[in-house]
Amino acid sequence: MPRDPHDVVRLVEIRDTPLLVDDVLDRLDEAVDGGVTLFVGKVRDHDGGRAVSGLDYSAHPSALERLREVCEEVAARHDVHGVAALHRVGRLAIGDLAVVVGTAAAHRGTAFDASRDLIDTLKARVPIWKHQVFADGSDEWVGTP
Repeated sequence: MPRDPHDVVRLVEIRDTPLLVDDVLDRLDEAVDGGVTLFVGKVRDHDGGRAVSGLDYSAHPSALERLREVCEEVAARHDVHGVAALHRVGRLAIGDLAVVVGTAAAHRGTAFDASRDLIDTLKARVPIWKHQVFADGSDEWVGTP
C-alpha cells in the first residue's frame, strides 16, 4: 500500500541557528528501515579557485513551503519511510553546516537514490540564495533568479 507523502516527511525546517545531523537522524529512526542516508553540505573555504571567507544564506518567504513540497514529491517518487531536510540561513563561517537532508528506506539503494533526488531538487527549486564573500573582499550571489 503506498504511503501518504505527508506521513513520510518527518522534518522540514529553515533555521538561523546551527544545524545538527542528529536532528535528522533522530527523525529517521524506525525499526523498518535498513538504510538511512544523509547528505551534509558544509561551507567550504574556496569556490571556483578563489578563497572564500564566509557567506550568508537568504530565503524567500515561500522557501519553507517550497522545501516541504520538494520533500513530499521525493517521498512520493521513492519507496521511503522517512524524509527530512534542514537548511540554514544567516551568516555562516567556513565549516558550518548549510544543509542536512536524509531519507530512510528498507534498502540502501532506495535511500541513496531518494537522498540524491532530495538534495538535487532542493538546490534547483527552493528559493534560498547564497551570498559568498571572498578573501579579497569581493563577493557574489549564487542561485539567484
